[in-house]
Amino acid sequence: MFKDTDAVLFDLDGTLIDSAPDLGAAADKMRTDRGLESLPLALYRPMAGAGARGMLAVAFGLTPEDVGFGDLREEFFSNYESRMTESTSVFEGVADLIARIDQMGLKWGVVTNKSARFTLPLTRAMPLFSTAKTIISGDTTPHAKPHPAPLLEAARQLDLVPGRCIYVGDDERDIVAGRAAGMPTVAAAYGYLGKTADTVAWKADATIAAPGALLNLLRMA
Repeated sequence: MFKDTDAVLFDLDGTLIDSAPDLGAAADKMRTDRGLESLPLALYRPMAGAGARGMLAVAFGLTPEDVGFGDLREEFFSNYESRMTESTSVFEGVADLIARIDQMGLKWGVVTNKSARFTLPLTRAMPLFSTAKTIISGDTTPHAKPHPAPLLEAARQLDLVPGRCIYVGDDERDIVAGRAAGMPTVAAAYGYLGKTADTVAWKADATIAAPGALLNLLRMA
């Protein structure tokens, strides 16, 4: 399906790794530290892709516009930083997918909105990322997704024209960013999809229900 592909770029949280347990625990600690009851992970998981904004919305019903949000966000960041690899794991099928991409001679990398403060130590701590050719964080460029700048920077670092890179992500902004960068896009329907998510409406070039399904698209090229 994807002809003339030289690289596969992935979103991080909800696409390659399941970081919801650590993100949720970081927010939930803020509740229990204040004497509030703990909330189940199932409430946090759908919002994990939204980072601090999503976690604080679940934990306290707050939005970035609320007074004190900035201080609580930094507390959340501190909690998360102290435990971000405790319960985070690679999604089933991802390790095999990356191994096959390597075997096919394709380059691969990560483009995430997670700041380098977390992205770099997290990816260095997980063996999966040892063969990644580029890691682009949310603050690598002046703009984060859905702006195409991070994806264009990834293509630049790989020394490839954007159209020869595929972008895979579990959020609509991933598809918007990929399209704006001129890359074929794949929606990861197994990721952190919110209650109102409609992957069909995202108009990605393809949708996969599991990581390994991407291999079928690559083999068809």
